[in-house]
Amino acid sequence: MAKLAVNVDHVATVREARGIDVPDPVLAAGLAELAGADGIICHLREDRRHINDRDLRLLRETVKTRLNMEMAAVDEMVGIASSVKPDMVTLVPEKREELTTEGGLDVMARPDHYREVVERLHQAGIKVSFFIDPDPEQVDAARGCRGDIIEIHTGHYSEAQTEDEAKKRFGRVARAAQAASSMDLGVSAGHGLNYMNIKRFEALPLVEEYSIGHSIVAMAVLVGFDQAVRKMIDLVKSL
Repeated sequence: MAKLAVNVDHVATVREARGIDVPDPVLAAGLAELAGADGIICHLREDRRHINDRDLRLLRETVKTRLNMEMAAVDEMVGIASSVKPDMVTLVPEKREELTTEGGLDVMARPDHYREVVERLHQAGIKVSFFIDPDPEQVDAARGCRGDIIEIHTGHYSEAQTEDEAKKRFGRVARAAQAASSMDLGVSAGHGLNYMNIKRFEALPLVEEYSIGHSIVAMAVLVGFDQAVRKMIDLVKSL
């Protein structure tokens, strides 16, 4: 049965829009866990545009399920992760000018660097996931860098404008998941998934966990955080 990890970044985004201390992503994480979420995700960006160091520290102290820290593969973040010790880290690409993560990490571009980062995180007792585009070659590169898990970037699938386009892009996701499974890597998926487009994943039981944030936070504005999380959990558990 698939699992749901809830990303609380956009709760922090709402907070930062006013520069005050509410809503609190730490409280949102607690509500998500009470609703039945299997894990909590937060992305500590270099510019601290939403999640900040205080949030990460308190999340580590309070999350009872599994804390996944998304981060760039840079020395500052490796040091923070090694100190805070989330249960796992997801390595993602990061650009200051982007609104949100635009694509997967190009692991093939710097394999020696990523292998070193993974080794340092493993020494700290932290599992490592690579957030990559649905490309079997990137999956193979992630395995070569000794990653434990791959998270397939589903943004392009989520942005499909026609049914034919969605089917074609979902096919790429499926092939990447099959490649990862054949290499004994854990398989997760995320970015742009919502209450409608996730239903197609019923055809892809290889995905073990879904990482979802924005659509849950958007739904929570209308129905409340608890109900928004529970509805997504019901969808994920039915896949």
